[in-house]
Amino acid sequence: MLYITIIVIIAFAYVITRLYLLKKEVKSATRQLHQLNRHKTGKKIDIDYHDRDFEELAKEINNQIDLTNKAKAEKRSSENELKQAVSHISHDIRTPMTSIVGYIQFLESDEITPDMKKEYIDTIKKSAGRLKVLLEDFFELSIIEQADYPVKMENIRFNDLVLEALFGFYEEFNKRNIEPAIHIPDEDVILLLDPSAAKRVIENLVVNAIRYSSGEVTISLQKRKNTVRLKVANSVDVLTEQDVNQMFDRFFKADQTRMGKGTGLGLPIAKSLVEKMNGSIYAELIDKQLTMVCEWEL
Repeated sequence: MLYITIIVIIAFAYVITRLYLLKKEVKSATRQLHQLNRHKTGKKIDIDYHDRDFEELAKEINNQIDLTNKAKAEKRSSENELKQAVSHISHDIRTPMTSIVGYIQFLESDEITPDMKKEYIDTIKKSAGRLKVLLEDFFELSIIEQADYPVKMENIRFNDLVLEALFGFYEEFNKRNIEPAIHIPDEDVILLLDPSAAKRVIENLVVNAIRYSSGEVTISLQKRKNTVRLKVANSVDVLTEQDVNQMFDRFFKADQTRMGKGTGLGLPIAKSLVEKMNGSIYAELIDKQLTMVCEWEL
């Protein structure tokens, strides 16, 4: 009987001690969370008493802290990107608008000749056209980046779609005296894509290649064991790795003058569309050749 009593006392003491240590640990964790929520510290939860269940709880709390910090960082990045985008679009809108307003004032003069009037009107039309393209691209990108942007996925012959898109650039290649190297397999390359979105991606990549090529453009489609790769490459004279890393940022232009031919939105639009279709896109710079690579899993 005495033996049983001793065992009960020891067990009771163990339970009481365990409860005390757990309560102490809960108070410590609560205090740490309080300091974290009051922004007095950025530390994760530390525990001194090692209990499997409490360790698991602390682990999940720390995982949530990581997720919260990540969300805050993404929010800050998004806000900075938005501020930069607003700054860039304001600059790009201001340029043609200033031109339009300035030449309209010239047209109000009684001293201009008919030839000067025609020249001013042509300039206004060009500036208005550039402004229209910029606003359309910006609006399109904002729509595409919405989470509920609809894509109508269906099985398509991607090799046929690539060739169809390239036919539309025949005159553009001729104007630039560029003879593109095209490598498209004859066998069917079947992919689950949105035909309209996929064609827009191809067009944006080819437009970028033609616009900034120093003389060469190569388009190739490769079917691998588990993936399909579309590559659009062009030769470049001056481009850095930093430029390549920023290719898909809104309004980025490698010349950094903000006066380039494009709006700086073609590649971000292509990136958003590719990702909506469960693909990936990235840029490579090797031996003065810039290559845009789109990849989908089979």
